Amino acid sequence: MKHVTPHLERLGIDPYLLAILATVALAVVLPADGSAARGLSAATTVLIGLLFFLYGARLSPRAALAGATHWRLHLTILTATFALFPLLGLAARALTAPVLGPDLARGVLFLCLLPSTLQSSIAFTTIAGGNTAGAVCAASFSSLVGIVVTPLLASLLLGGAGAVRLDGGAVLTLVLQLLLPFLLGQLSRRWTAGWIAAHKPLVTAVDRGSILVVIYGAFSEGMVAGVWHTVSPGRLLLLLVVCLVLLASALTLTDQGARRLGFSREDRVTVVFCGSKKSLASGLPMAAVLFASSGLGLVVLPLMLFHQVQLMACTVLARRWGAATAADRRPAEAAAVPVG
Repeated sequence: MKHVTPHLERLGIDPYLLAILATVALAVVLPADGSAARGLSAATTVLIGLLFFLYGARLSPRAALAGATHWRLHLTILTATFALFPLLGLAARALTAPVLGPDLARGVLFLCLLPSTLQSSIAFTTIAGGNTAGAVCAASFSSLVGIVVTPLLASLLLGGAGAVRLDGGAVLTLVLQLLLPFLLGQLSRRWTAGWIAAHKPLVTAVDRGSILVVIYGAFSEGMVAGVWHTVSPGRLLLLLVVCLVLLASALTLTDQGARRLGFSREDRVTVVFCGSKKSLASGLPMAAVLFASSGLGLVVLPLMLFHQVQLMACTVLARRWGAATAADRRPAEAAAVPVG
């Protein structure tokens, strides 16, 4: 696979997307049922805890505190993530629920409540010539705040439909599966940070492998329950359009908002790429905890589709902005070279 990946990337194909599609296909052909489903559920619980432990172990408190002074940047990104996006999600659900159906419409709103991505937000900001240090802090803050805020927003905006119940049992599950492993990861940094930094490929494999297991479980449950027979090609096409409109709206509003707030070019890039992303890595485990298993496959489908759309669109945008930044810097660098 290591030798195949560079060739796929040159063709513009994300190998992880292929892995996700293969996982979905496996769930369609060979869904987990009975004792296999129970074993998979137990494994998923363990892997979700491990995933959030690694998030905590990788997040440097010193780096987060160092960037906290740029409060306008972080407040703008958090507002886009947890206020602007939910409003877009409410509008999208109201307009499309009669056609998409309750589970897909619920999934559209749920993806809008999620925190920003970590790795891709930072990577795109760097490629585009933005404020990388600010992106590291902003994406880290978003992930940390999302552990608490996303379930609360889901309970507030989706709980009325009976989809999410943030009762004592659900809160305890969230604490034990998400928050406690994250805090343990933070506390373990003294012993684990160096090992994690030295074994990045292994850690990435655990990250992505955990997500694939969650996807397989969600789609297996959907197949066993027969929910996929209700999804027509027309509804999938509409869902794709909804994801495209959500992303385009978020990119436009964050860009225009950052301009009106007077941010520098580097900070505007950071606002756009951190404020317009939604995290598949955080979203799938949260959905597995918050939603009933019977409709989980349809609930997470909008998130999976949006994830791929945002990666493809932002790759193009980041490269274009990065090329423009490099072109702007060349004359200035040439003028700064001493003559003689």
